[in-house]
Amino acid sequence: MLATSHKSAVSPGAQSASIKLSYLGGVIALAALLAAPFAIYPVFLMKVLCFALFATAFNLLIGYVGLLSFGHAMFFGGAAYICGYTVKSFGLTPELGILAGVAFAAVLGLVTGLLAIRRQGIYFAMVTLALAQMFFFFCLQAPFTGGEDGLQGVPRGALFGLVDLSQDINLYYVVLAIFLIGFAIIYRTIHSPFGQVLKAIRENEPRAISLGYKVNQYKLVAFVLSAALAGLAGATKTIVFQLASLTDVTWQMSGEVVLMTLVGGMGTVVGPAVGAAVIVTMQNYLAGLGEWVLVIQGAIFVLAVCLFRRGLVGEILALHRSPRKAKG
Repeated sequence: MLATSHKSAVSPGAQSASIKLSYLGGVIALAALLAAPFAIYPVFLMKVLCFALFATAFNLLIGYVGLLSFGHAMFFGGAAYICGYTVKSFGLTPELGILAGVAFAAVLGLVTGLLAIRRQGIYFAMVTLALAQMFFFFCLQAPFTGGEDGLQGVPRGALFGLVDLSQDINLYYVVLAIFLIGFAIIYRTIHSPFGQVLKAIRENEPRAISLGYKVNQYKLVAFVLSAALAGLAGATKTIVFQLASLTDVTWQMSGEVVLMTLVGGMGTVVGPAVGAAVIVTMQNYLAGLGEWVLVIQGAIFVLAVCLFRRGLVGEILALHRSPRKAKG
């Protein structure tokens, strides 16, 4: 019955046109990203890409599983510290340092998920926040993190011993490749049978349980994957800025990624990346206003909730679908 009504609502021709439009948009976006460093400061672009990957990873959890984590900064910042320390102290190449950070974030995500995944709603959020605060104080006190000074002077090195990452333009294309790989993993996950089960859990968890799905296992896998990709973003950011600091593990960072996701469009594929670009751009160009940036961020959050409840991308998609529904 549901399948029949869905087919009647969206004709094959309209669906094919939508797919072609999506592919065209993807090609245009990729071309723009490839040309961007010749027109815009590459380090700024790399920061946008790192936070776009972070927000997209977070959206996998909140947008497609319905779990609000207030502790994702510990995966982002924890991977940043591990990457920075292994590269600086052990002399690992940047790709191995990034992989070490991702592995650490995945293990930390597994431990956190096992403790938090049986809780729901505000209780789940509070458990993740409490664990993140414990991790923050560990990073503040641990000798290898540099305390309030952070890990500074992390060498960029050479990718596979061949590509000199001290050149911003070289590093930009490496960061772009990392972002595209992370984004492709998330896209494939969302559009796989596994992703469909995650959406079913988000929409109606008791029904998913009644159908025989081991809901907690699906949640845990999604949580670990989200944590690992958040770690990938954090580790990459360390190589870009040659720094891992306490800012990366604060609860404010967890709140910031929530803001990015909501502004761009929770539950959309590219929305969080757009939201990250908006917030990072605003922070960069309004830095001269000091603490007023936080006030402006708060105002944007209120406007997004009141006027763009689906987020920027979500509202655009809704407007795109409404004419087709009217025709149907």
